Amino acid sequence: MRPNAVTRTLVSLAAVAGIAAGGLAGATAASASAQPVRPAQATVSAGHIAPLAVNNLGLNSSEATWVQCWIKKYYGYNGALDGKLGTDSWKAMQRFLKTHWGYNDNIDGIVGTNTIKALQRNLKQYHGYTGDIDGIAGAKTKAAFKDFAADSRPHC
Repeated sequence: MRPNAVTRTLVSLAAVAGIAAGGLAGATAASASAQPVRPAQATVSAGHIAPLAVNNLGLNSSEATWVQCWIKKYYGYNGALDGKLGTDSWKAMQRFLKTHWGYNDNIDGIVGTNTIKALQRNLKQYHGYTGDIDGIAGAKTKAAFKDFAADSRPHC
């Protein structure tokens, strides 16, 4: 084989393999040889991001269950006591935070900046949180949330 034919054969084989793997759909042999093969990246607009199904903020399942018992008793949580703080658990937490800790956003179950800020205000007052009220669920927030969970345990 001539060198040019060998190159075209290799590029064609790479293109076929890439197309079979879904990585080069629509690529021609010429464009495949000019650019390295990269995995496709999905683009998602901010309006299409789904809430995280479970966000225990560092709690294990037993600790999360204690929180669920507490919000069931006081804030209308009707879901399973399964140790998974999902959307319904966080909606109940947001009702608590709205009532007492300055949460001023939608009751949507999304653990966003405003939810964390309101939670941090409670944690600072009663559970040893020493960080800033910044809406970031860092190590200090998670440690204080564990204390919150421990205080919730008697309700189970």
